[in-house]
Amino acid sequence: MENRRAKVELYEQIRREYEHGAGTIRAVARKLGVHRREVRKALASAVPAERKIPERERPRLAAAIPFIDGILESDRQAPRKQRHTAHRIFTRLRRERPEAEVAESTVRRYVRERKAAMGLLGREIFVPQSYAWGGEGQVDWYEGWAEFDGERRKTYQFCMRSMASGGAFHRAYPHANQQAFLEAHELAFAYFGGVFRVLRYDNLRSAVKKILRGHQREETVRFIAFRSHWGFEAEFCTPGEGHEKGGVEGEGGQFRRNHLVPLPQVRDLEELNLLMRASSKEEESRVIAGRAQSIGAGMLVEREHLLPLVAEGFDLASLHFPAVNGSGCVRVLTNFYSAPLPVGTAVEVKVYSAYVEVWHQGKRVARHERCYARHKKVLELEHYLDALLKKPGALAGSTALEQCRAQGRWPASYDRFWEVLRQRQGKAAGTRAMIDVLLLAREHGPERVRQAVEESLRLGCSDVAAVRYQLSVGGREPQRVVVPAQVGALNRYDRPQPRLEDYDQLRPGWPVGPVAPEVVQ
Repeated sequence: MENRRAKVELYEQIRREYEHGAGTIRAVARKLGVHRREVRKALASAVPAERKIPERERPRLAAAIPFIDGILESDRQAPRKQRHTAHRIFTRLRRERPEAEVAESTVRRYVRERKAAMGLLGREIFVPQSYAWGGEGQVDWYEGWAEFDGERRKTYQFCMRSMASGGAFHRAYPHANQQAFLEAHELAFAYFGGVFRVLRYDNLRSAVKKILRGHQREETVRFIAFRSHWGFEAEFCTPGEGHEKGGVEGEGGQFRRNHLVPLPQVRDLEELNLLMRASSKEEESRVIAGRAQSIGAGMLVEREHLLPLVAEGFDLASLHFPAVNGSGCVRVLTNFYSAPLPVGTAVEVKVYSAYVEVWHQGKRVARHERCYARHKKVLELEHYLDALLKKPGALAGSTALEQCRAQGRWPASYDRFWEVLRQRQGKAAGTRAMIDVLLLAREHGPERVRQAVEESLRLGCSDVAAVRYQLSVGGREPQRVVVPAQVGALNRYDRPQPRLEDYDQLRPGWPVGPVAPEVVQ
């Protein structure tokens, strides 16, 4: 570029010198030190002609061209993400055609030229689109990382973006399953204040059961029911053509780069979602390039055009009907969850994105945090206390007690109290007494039982009766302290005591006479 500019300036100098200086081609050429042919070119045109680049021969590459062209031709039938790169072609060339000694840079340059000529570069022209208020929203998942108490874990972020206003809703989940997918929809509708008329998706398994011809899809039963409940229409992209929902694709990358870098330091998923919600609110003040108003202002305008929210939400749980096995658990998907019911009892299990509920005869009997590992047992110690009364020796090595300790719900005071009970009453009787103490939490709650145990230890009374007494005393209202009143200031209200003789006047036959009035001091 700099050389061309210098040449344009030289042509200008030649033309000026010819017009106002030397006046002849020979004199201008001699004065400026250029060839007369260059002077004639400058006089013919003020713009220098483009330099012709001669085509160079490729003697080393010539032997490899048929091999490379054959690979690129076969790539026409290969999946887009499994085609040869220039480096892969160079690697095969060295292994399969060792006689063709050619540099990798030469191969890269030739492959780039041939792919462009064959239309394999995938550079398409995308037509800009305009959207009506409340008309279309786009939905997608994207991955992100966060540090939970120092442990780095992957999370799956749900994103719903309004194509008219540019507003977006983000929420993190441990797994991108159907329960999380539907729950995030309802939270997004509440965030936008209404429902979009059309939502555009990838062909994700939570919504699509089978891809049919063209844009036709066989949707899952629950997604059809959910879509009917909220009253929106669903459209699905062509497989492998993510640009058909480019708005939400770009939104995920933009949000991750600007609000999840550096990695968030959080305690749990709830804190991460609060952080992402605050970031979404912060995004509402941003103005997208080419628009006159901020995202938040556009969302306020769009809210008037959205479909109204329904009065009741959709039942998001997936239902399962297992039976309680010999370990006091029910199997849900690939994991086992404890339930305080007899062996063989048929139950109804509701699986949500974050927790699992066990129902029996219309009542919820257990609730656990959902486990996303495989073949794990999630146990609650309280569910086994009735069985442990008959088998007290199983308490010390029980998996339920181990999980209770790992979750921080077994205080150290319980171990001290248990040890004293075993020393005083023996191993079996002491353990059975400890189970009786744990059963008190059903009536009084675990926190009050813990306080009662610690108070009993402080007083040196280590038995079940002492804990029961502490629980009964703790529920009473404290006695009011009586404070003596100061009566010295009330002396001015003193009056003399009445005389009983005055009542004699009420007797029959008592002489009537003047009665001296009583003087009040």
